[in-house]
Amino acid sequence: MKINVVRHPLIEHKLSMMRDKDTNCKDFRQLLKEISLLMAYEVTRDLPLEDTIIETPMTTFTGKMLGGRSIGVVPILRAGLGMVDGVMELVPSAKIGHIGCYRDPDTHQPVEYYCKLPIDVDQRQIIVVDPMLATGGSAAMAIDFIKKRGVTDIKFMCLVAAPEGVMTLNNAHPDVPIFAAALDERLNEQAYIIPGLGDAGDRLFGTK
Repeated sequence: MKINVVRHPLIEHKLSMMRDKDTNCKDFRQLLKEISLLMAYEVTRDLPLEDTIIETPMTTFTGKMLGGRSIGVVPILRAGLGMVDGVMELVPSAKIGHIGCYRDPDTHQPVEYYCKLPIDVDQRQIIVVDPMLATGGSAAMAIDFIKKRGVTDIKFMCLVAAPEGVMTLNNAHPDVPIFAAALDERLNEQAYIIPGLGDAGDRLFGTK
């Protein structure tokens, strides 16, 4: 099982606040944004740099600036939307795509209903974001859509992952690194993550 758990005191503190059932949707939304920003710092650690000549107020200097592929952020709707602002604060030049799929309440299998990506998506490093990696079906399906458009450089970023979801995504897309703030215990009979933080979409948008 391959997963990168991003460990940092601020992430663990904020995630514990998100897990609290009494945290309201306003605070939940803000915490999700803040954790996403902190995680994006780690997810983008291997971005390539190139030498650039710049003029400081004192002299000429060879600095380092981002080179190579640009970034694209693709949230899985709905809950993935809550992670976009945090990543964009760190990488404001990133383009944003959207993939919509939901989990069938009876089969627990993902159903796709929307996909809109930047026209140059195949020229970008794509970060797929979704707070929860539960069964892994939605993440695997979303990455299928992206790969069909020629993308070869993809990472998946979530807050909380279940072992079952990690295995599913590892098996479906072994080339895609997974970054999570926490690896939780398991899925329950309704395919919710335990201990988890509930339905991230409902808690984010106040729909339950």
